[in-house]
Amino acid sequence: MSESASISSGIADRYAAAVFDIAKEENAIGTLEANVDALAAALADSDDLRDLINSPVYSRDTQGQAITAVAKKMGLTDIVTNMLGLMASKRRLFVLPALIASLRDMISEHKGEVTADVTSAVKLTAAQSKKLAETLKAQVGKDVKINATVDEALIGGLVVKVGSKMIDTSIRSKLNSLQNAMKEVG
Repeated sequence: MSESASISSGIADRYAAAVFDIAKEENAIGTLEANVDALAAALADSDDLRDLINSPVYSRDTQGQAITAVAKKMGLTDIVTNMLGLMASKRRLFVLPALIASLRDMISEHKGEVTADVTSAVKLTAAQSKKLAETLKAQVGKDVKINATVDEALIGGLVVKVGSKMIDTSIRSKLNSLQNAMKEVG
């Protein structure tokens, strides 16, 4: 891990631990999870929001006012809104993606589940996601939350990561293996 990624992760972990502890004391883990999912979706969908959290051009006040307005518009809880405001005042909004990942890990651990990062060539249907979660639960012995993404370059199949284990059944991977085998032959 690079030094800057390590620093970002450390900062994110401290903020995440503080917010998680407050939510746990208030029995609001479910609400926190909904807020985290909403924030992740907003970051994925909005170039302007990503620019706001990453650009050094914006002043602390501008970042603080903007992120607070976004949080209120999204209906985020006071805990999350205040945390975002504090992060803006400390010039720490750039760690928001790492913070989201850290909070998701804490929430999953609290609920006794693991997260599986699943990449597929096409979007999984609800039935496919449910069946995959059931299959993975049988393998790992815990409830599995699916974090699905689409990568058309896979051509077909899935790449599943659960913890440190990765299962790659993509056609791209099989074609690469075949190509390597053919290079060895001739």
